[in-house]
Amino acid sequence: MSDSVSVAKSDGPGDGGRPEAIRAVPVRHPGRWAGAVVVLVLAAMFVHFLLTNDALDWPEQRKYLFSPAVMDGLWGTVWLTLAAMVGGITIGVVLALMRMSANPLMSGAAWLYLWFFRGTPLYTQLLIWGSIGALLPTVSLGIPFGPEVHTWETQKLINAALAAALGLILNEAAYMAEIVRAGILSVDPGQQEAASALGMSRMQTMRRIVLPQAMRVIVPPTGNETISMLKNTSLVAAVPYAELTWTAQTIYADTYKVIPMLIMACLWYLLLSSLLMVGQFYLERYFGRGTSQSERGRSRLRALGAIRGGGGGQ
Repeated sequence: MSDSVSVAKSDGPGDGGRPEAIRAVPVRHPGRWAGAVVVLVLAAMFVHFLLTNDALDWPEQRKYLFSPAVMDGLWGTVWLTLAAMVGGITIGVVLALMRMSANPLMSGAAWLYLWFFRGTPLYTQLLIWGSIGALLPTVSLGIPFGPEVHTWETQKLINAALAAALGLILNEAAYMAEIVRAGILSVDPGQQEAASALGMSRMQTMRRIVLPQAMRVIVPPTGNETISMLKNTSLVAAVPYAELTWTAQTIYADTYKVIPMLIMACLWYLLLSSLLMVGQFYLERYFGRGTSQSERGRSRLRALGAIRGGGGGQ
């Protein structure tokens, strides 16, 4: 709301009919002050809770914060996040291209992949990977439907670390496929036609023309997926695999200090998420050069719609 202004003219002979100085009266906003007071009171109550609640047991948290077990669990979380995103992006690009292929067999196979991995819970998928030996007792190398050259026991071939990584990678690939597809569809089709007229192949056009421009749509949701994946690594306890949350659980199973260990894990997740948010900010700014904020907002909405909707036509 703008300030109220009053202007008065003087018709006296001495001032020549000039208007008097504007007297601006600021508009008061009692609601804003009341809201600020409520926020300050809640913040003070929260700080008081953190400082006085004995259940948090800050000395116990400091005792294990940098312990070898927690550092190993933290490394497990970090490398699982990196592996899941690198593998998910790589497979997701392939799936996105298959999904947009004119070949109905390729497009249908990609659709079935997305349908299954997006339609079933990640935790359930990880449970299956943790029990993969019961589903496939052996894995063999040989001629399809013919003689086998060599056979491995699945449970020995796929250990807990590999099972956790595969579960996260294959699930993430389904979501990255829709993100990449949304980015490709955001590029003007006329540019692909122009590249084709210049004699460029479909793959050259995709690599040199389309994907560099699609990055401004792909990067923001990919950053969000990376932060989500950092937290989703806690689900690999279903395998089980020793990451940060699983390590905190093993510690409080011995010490019975449940809340301090879980808060300690939350603090590590918050630190790592904050670092990823900073990296996402600079990546968005880099790939968003030359586009307005409104254009970037519309691109994000299109990408979000494709991810949630599963993509109808091309």
